[in-house]
Amino acid sequence: MEHTNFPLADYERFMFVTEKWCRQNCLDDCFCAAAIFHPTGDCFKKRLPFSNGVTHPSLDAKALIKYGKDNSTFWRGGSAITKKKDNSTLILVGSVLLSSSGVLNILLPLITYLVVSRFYSRKAKVIQPRSVMSGMNLKDFTYEELKKATNNFKEELGRGASATVFKGVLASDTGRCVAVKRLDAKVRENDLEFKAEVSAIGRTNHRNLVQLLGFCNEWEHRILVYEFMSNGSLASFLFGESMPNWYKRRQIALGIARGLLYLHEECSSQIVHCDIKPQNILLDDYFTARISDFGLAKLLRLDQTRSMTAIRGTRGYVAPEWFRSLPITVKVDVYSYGILLLEIIFCRKHFEAVADNEDEMILADWAYDCYTQKKLHRLFENDDEEINDINEMEKYVMIAIWCIQEDPPLRPTMKKVTLMLEGTVEVSAPPPPS
Repeated sequence: MEHTNFPLADYERFMFVTEKWCRQNCLDDCFCAAAIFHPTGDCFKKRLPFSNGVTHPSLDAKALIKYGKDNSTFWRGGSAITKKKDNSTLILVGSVLLSSSGVLNILLPLITYLVVSRFYSRKAKVIQPRSVMSGMNLKDFTYEELKKATNNFKEELGRGASATVFKGVLASDTGRCVAVKRLDAKVRENDLEFKAEVSAIGRTNHRNLVQLLGFCNEWEHRILVYEFMSNGSLASFLFGESMPNWYKRRQIALGIARGLLYLHEECSSQIVHCDIKPQNILLDDYFTARISDFGLAKLLRLDQTRSMTAIRGTRGYVAPEWFRSLPITVKVDVYSYGILLLEIIFCRKHFEAVADNEDEMILADWAYDCYTQKKLHRLFENDDEEINDINEMEKYVMIAIWCIQEDPPLRPTMKKVTLMLEGTVEVSAPPPPS
């Protein structure tokens, strides 16, 4: 039945599936009397009796109602109705049976058996996803499955303002390690928006993004399951005891730029990261840069997604327009990338309380002063590799200064940044950043 829905009272739900899959799943389930399919890929399974039925041309839903082929009957309002006019007796009998306690006496033991058997079978199983999303390789996990995979959320990998990340092991996937991000209470408000953003993130596919493997959307639990990055965060890589290889740092900077270019211009729906910083850049087995937490700005549903009052991001990487009631665009990521690029070049944090010289405390200011005074060698006196490649390093500093311009239109797009890093586009002398 087109443009028809039976709101509420669904006992099972699937996301990102096809109408054919939804139809067959209901046919294979003896308790399913109808399935409501939405073009967005949502499938809701309904038991008898139906309630809250509505039909209207504006409804973007289709009711797939099960009926018997042998006797040409279908179900309506909790009753079995035959298409033959002379079988009116069956209407009365079906109505009485479905509303009588006799049916309950039959169904209750059966339901009890199914619930108990499912409970014990779940206890005996290893971690196994409930379903694979159509069109994506996303898996829908139960909360209990992820609780077991993380050993009751025992090993914490990191903690942010909106979520905590735990290490997990999927026994059903040959012991594959995963990062399980459990969102805090303030991001659990809107179920529909959570599904929409999981769908948007799940459809991304780029070598410089951390891949989303699955999710949990069960009761109050909102959990994202990502692939595990063995070499940790870029922060640990840059700010450790030894200075990393300059060539490797350049490749990391280029990889981050390519990942942001994909989010801004190449994926199906534009995603503004809003929180680019070393802690949100992870490194895989080959030290390839992988952006994490992309799309989280939309998932969080903070005020800045609808207004320009609340600041989203991390101090030191936040673009000036957050403070000035200006529209928030992809250029906020460009600004943050410029600060991050300076950190990659010089292997020092954007702010350090240097007691000897106040002029060196803020990296962006110090770098620009050294650039204009032709004294960039002061920033990397202990790095012979960069000193020998002073021209290339100066080009990277110029790109970073372009990215941190106070006026958003002056900042380049991430596409142009990528081309400048690759050497395809010449880098002109930047104006003062502020």
